[in-house]
Amino acid sequence: MTYAVIDVGGSQIIIEPGKFYDVNYIVANPGDIIRFKRVLFYYKSDGYHIGTPCLDKVFVKAIVLKHLRGKKVKIFKVKPKKNNRTKKGYRQKLTRIFVQDVFD
Repeated sequence: MTYAVIDVGGSQIIIEPGKFYDVNYIVANPGDIIRFKRVLFYYKSDGYHIGTPCLDKVFVKAIVLKHLRGKKVKIFKVKPKKNNRTKKGYRQKLTRIFVQDVFD
């Protein structure tokens, strides 16, 4: 079992090869192959490696599957005694990636 912790779009994600993940929007076309070089932690059957803050010579190869939008977040604001109510919605832009392999 191999897994890694990478930094993508300001968030840290635990990834494994052969699985897909939804991350913050990445400017790439579906079908493009991308490499993540900000690997913070890497575990392989022979041991683990911790970066300070990132590991050199370790990268993750992934393919962009599609772009999508996340679940709707509803924002409802009420100002008491003013009869003022505001309802808004927001959907985050996401990118679905498939992790092919982790190279060291």
